[in-house]
Amino acid sequence: MLVLDRVKVTFKDKVALDLGRSVEIADNDRVGVIGSNGAGKTTLIRSILGMVNYQGNIKRGVSIDKIAVHMQQNDYIDTVPIRVILEMLIGGSIKDNKQVREMIEFFEFEPCLKKRWKHLSGGQKQRLTLILVMCAESPLTLLDEVTSGLDFETRQKLMKKLVEWYKERNTTLLVTSHYYEELEHLVNKILYLDNGRVIDFGNKDELFEKYCGKAVILCEENNATKEVAKNHKQIIAPDGMIAMRCDRPEDEATISGNLSKININYRRSNNDIELMTINAKAAYYKGVK
Repeated sequence: MLVLDRVKVTFKDKVALDLGRSVEIADNDRVGVIGSNGAGKTTLIRSILGMVNYQGNIKRGVSIDKIAVHMQQNDYIDTVPIRVILEMLIGGSIKDNKQVREMIEFFEFEPCLKKRWKHLSGGQKQRLTLILVMCAESPLTLLDEVTSGLDFETRQKLMKKLVEWYKERNTTLLVTSHYYEELEHLVNKILYLDNGRVIDFGNKDELFEKYCGKAVILCEENNATKEVAKNHKQIIAPDGMIAMRCDRPEDEATISGNLSKININYRRSNNDIELMTINAKAAYYKGVK
């Protein structure tokens, strides 16, 4: 569906994106493109859409005009109501389009149909673009920071809806986000960027095992937990935490048993994207040195 072969984007003397390798995204892959602000996520999306000049090669399994895309900033005309814009873009009446009606109801967007674009809030503008993108039935859909501008409750509802919506659809999906927990149930692969470079790309579960093990036990860092952890393999953890890597079921049983004996609360994970990224980044830059 999509091959990104050594794509590089430079703005004046600044390198915004330099993949340095070929990234092949297969039909129906759900790819989470992650990284901090300035990592190159949006530049990658704009490259795929041909919106910026780039070196290298991009092979698309669909023409650019057939790609459904949600960008962080979208603009529509202000001279007509939103209902007219929506019906122009879907090529028919809202009442005759079951999917559009479903999304309008889901987003509680009916009151906005009478408004002009300039009178919509940031979150309402996001909703309009999402309605159009999700109902496009495109074989390739790009969602750039799709939950930006939405409140926490709406973000949670939207991610659940996206999982349900694309579950049975033949759509290749690229989703950029810095809310890693929102991607856990939506994507099957991760493309991790930092300073425009690929830290790693692959199956989400395989990347976790590569950098964190079969599972990880996390607990608060204190003298008691440090004593337990010194006998086990540790990986990099968020500040104030200890993360112990479990490569065998016996490791997990021993660690959890020792923590329980001293009445320490702990959390087990085998799919924590944030934990994976911390350790993947450290491994990457250690290798670079």
